[in-house]
Amino acid sequence: MPRRPRIVIAHDYLTQRGGAERVVLAMARAFPGAPVVTTLYDPDGTYPEFADLDIRVSPLNRVPLLRHSHRLALPLLAPTVSRMPLDADVVIASSSGWAHGFPTTGRKLVYCHSPARWLYQTEQYLGSGAAGSARAMALAPLKAPLTRWDRRAARTADVYVANSTVVAERIQRVYGFHAGVLFPPVGLDPDGPQATVGAASDWAEAGFHLLVSRLLPYKNVEPVVAAFRRMPDRRLVVVGAGPLRDTLAATLPATVRLVSDLDDAQLRWLYAHCTAVVAPSHEDFGLTPVEGMSHGKPTVALRGGGYLDTVVEGHTGVFFEVPEPEEIVAAVRAAAETTWDARSIRSESGRFAEGRFAARLQELVGRLEFRETMA
Repeated sequence: MPRRPRIVIAHDYLTQRGGAERVVLAMARAFPGAPVVTTLYDPDGTYPEFADLDIRVSPLNRVPLLRHSHRLALPLLAPTVSRMPLDADVVIASSSGWAHGFPTTGRKLVYCHSPARWLYQTEQYLGSGAAGSARAMALAPLKAPLTRWDRRAARTADVYVANSTVVAERIQRVYGFHAGVLFPPVGLDPDGPQATVGAASDWAEAGFHLLVSRLLPYKNVEPVVAAFRRMPDRRLVVVGAGPLRDTLAATLPATVRLVSDLDDAQLRWLYAHCTAVVAPSHEDFGLTPVEGMSHGKPTVALRGGGYLDTVVEGHTGVFFEVPEPEEIVAAVRAAAETTWDARSIRSESGRFAEGRFAARLQELVGRLEFRETMA
């Protein structure tokens, strides 16, 4: 019998609930039994399904503060990753800045969510007007050495795979080499159980718009809230957590509600009862339009980034050009005046089925394993 290849999945850190973490779960389902190596793991902060996997962590995980605030670990992550060699035939690195740097005894496939935003899109990552902020000042002396480390780490990969067309273009620009595109899968099964979200239950019949996002400057949640402040006849539910949560919560109009720490059943209920999804951020891919699509819901999206791969204008959604309140208001109004075919929208989500993702990833890994055997 041929020896089963040793596969290791690597990820930056498992401390939050986002699209990248859903991708890691899909990778684990595609390669059952593969350990998942990461720098930090907070079981309460990320998806509960990780508790069923073989999670292996760095020494940094012994510090509770870093598990709960991974951004504080930024100066330590590059040297920590560099000192964690992985013994595997193939490492699948799910990376947006760190996991591509894990050394390995075998081959390495990097599934890139984006080259590090804080290095190559610093102003967008920190938010406008943040040039003199404490975060910007803390990052400044680290940027040059981290950039050198990042580019060395990228060169250790055998294959780079991008999650969207815009990320493939960014990889070409930043690292100078070609990356194929493999769209991530829909992470939220639309046919799973639902659980009512009490904070929005009284809006279920009339409908509401839905924004699911981490609450960071570049996610553009604030201009969406400002737009709905101008539309007293429309309602918005924001699902998310992050550094901007307290600021947002203190200024919400009566037509906007903010909820956090929802499970998948509650998210399904929100998608099922919303009128449309709002996707305002500069995303490398952005799963929320696809999750909305799988529930038959259109998207009001920023024209850019990964949304150009996922949203079909006039068929599954509408675009606005810049994340400004007046543009968002106009797009929300335009979507409301459009007749949408829910069945057709659902069928479009088939492009992002997990089975397709898994089959393609297994094929790519099989090629690397064949090359390793032949070598």
